[in-house]
Amino acid sequence: MIRRESLFPVLLALLWGFNWPAVKIALGEIPPFALRSIGLASGSLLLLLVALALRRRLAVARASWLPLILAGTLNIAGFNIFTAFAQLITTTSRAAILTYTMPVWSVLLAALILGEAIDRRKALALGSGALGIALLAYPVFESGATPGLIFPLLAALSWSLGTIVLKKWPLKSDPIATTAYQLMIGAAISGIGLLVSGQAVPASLSGLVAGALAFHVIGAMAGAYMLWFAILARNPASTSALLSFAVPVVGVLSAMLLVGDRPSLLDIAGFAAILLAVAYAWRPPSSSIWRSMSAGSEKTR
Repeated sequence: MIRRESLFPVLLALLWGFNWPAVKIALGEIPPFALRSIGLASGSLLLLLVALALRRRLAVARASWLPLILAGTLNIAGFNIFTAFAQLITTTSRAAILTYTMPVWSVLLAALILGEAIDRRKALALGSGALGIALLAYPVFESGATPGLIFPLLAALSWSLGTIVLKKWPLKSDPIATTAYQLMIGAAISGIGLLVSGQAVPASLSGLVAGALAFHVIGAMAGAYMLWFAILARNPASTSALLSFAVPVVGVLSAMLLVGDRPSLLDIAGFAAILLAVAYAWRPPSSSIWRSMSAGSEKTR
C-alpha cells in the first residue's frame, strides 16, 4: 500500500511543474512585477484564511522574525522575481531547467555551512541530477544565448540560500502562518518593484490568462509552498533540495503541452537522468508530514 506522504513530492512536482507554463501564459498580459505582486499577495491571503479556519496560532516567535524575513526575501521574492524575468528572455523549458541547478548549490552550501554530510545516496542523486541539467541546458550554451542564463541562475542561488537559512534557523511558529508571512514579504518586495518600474496592473484579462493566474495563486503559491516547507521541515536541506529535481521535468513536459516547446534527444536523456536522481533522493519519512505539522502547531498554541 502506498503511504500518503510518499505522494507529497509527486504532487509538489506537478503543482510547481505546471506553474512554469502557467506563468508564461500569464506574462503575456501581466508584467512580471505585477504578476508576482498579485500572485504572492493572493497566496498569502489564502494561507492566512486556511490558518484561521484551522485555528492555528498566527503569532511568530520573536527569534524567528529575522530568519523569516531572510527566507521571504530569498526563497520567495528573489526566486519568483528572477524566474519571471527569466521567462521573458528565454524559453519556459530552458528557464525551468536552469533554475533547477538550485539542488547543486543547496547540497554544496549545506555541506559548507551546515556541515551536512554528502553520503553515497546524495552523491549519486547529485551526480545524476547535475548530468540531467547539463544535458538539458546544453542547447542554451550552444546557441550563444548566455544572457538568458543570468536570471535563472540568480533564482537558483536565491532559493538555495533561503533553504540554508531555514535549516540553520528553523522557524519556531506554525508552518502555515509562517509560509503566509513569507509570501507576504515577497509580495511587498514585488510591490516595491512594481512602483519603481512603473509597470501597470491590467484592467482586464482574457479567460486563458485568468485561468493561468488562478492556478498560479491557488496551486503554485498557496498549496505548493505549504507542501514544500512541510517537506523541508522533515528532511535535511540537501535532501529537500534534491527532491525538486522532478519539477523541471514536469515543467518541460507541461511547456511542451501548453506553450509549444519541443524537446530534443538531449532533453529526453536529461529527463531520464533527473528521474533517476529523484529515485535516489526521496525516502518517505517514518511519520506523516502533516502529523508533524499538526504537532508543531499544538506546541505553538
